[in-house]
Amino acid sequence: MAFPNYCFLLSMTMVVLLLSTDMSLAVRHLLDTPVAAPPPALTLPSIPSLPKATLPPLPSVPALPKTTLPPLPTTPLPTLPTQPTLPQPTLPPLPSTQIPSQPTLPTATLPPLPTNPLPTLPTQPTLPKPTLPPLPSTQVPTLPTMPTVPKVTIPPLPTIPTTIPSIPTIPSTIPTIPFFSPPPSK
Repeated sequence: MAFPNYCFLLSMTMVVLLLSTDMSLAVRHLLDTPVAAPPPALTLPSIPSLPKATLPPLPSVPALPKTTLPPLPTTPLPTLPTQPTLPQPTLPPLPSTQIPSQPTLPTATLPPLPTNPLPTLPTQPTLPKPTLPPLPSTQVPTLPTMPTVPKVTIPPLPTIPTTIPSIPTIPSTIPTIPFFSPPPSK
């Protein structure tokens, strides 16, 4: 909470300092000064030309003798031994297990359903048609006529002055107060 207050006070101080009369006078003084002429361009001394160096010629590279490689010896590949044939394994026959047969269940016979006649519903009595009495015929009351409002004229708005009054100048010398000044010497 203290940080925003500190920032606010710092910004208000900067505004007061930048908007002071001395600052604006200093800016006006800088604007009124004539622009100074640019300084003359510096002349650089010319660089002396260096003598051209001549290099001795490079010695020629001697030709190297051509080398010949001896032929590689040819060695035959060794032969692999033949794979022995293994005897084919024979599996014993699986024992045959007989699955017992399911016993046959007797078929169930259901008794026939009784035939009961459905009861007859009583006949619905016919109701007389309801008739509503006629609505009373009432006259809609007429609304009274609105009185006419007189036209109101708005007075013109007051004019706002566009000129800003001048601010009185503050004297730069402090007037002397007789009470604080020393008594005259005799």
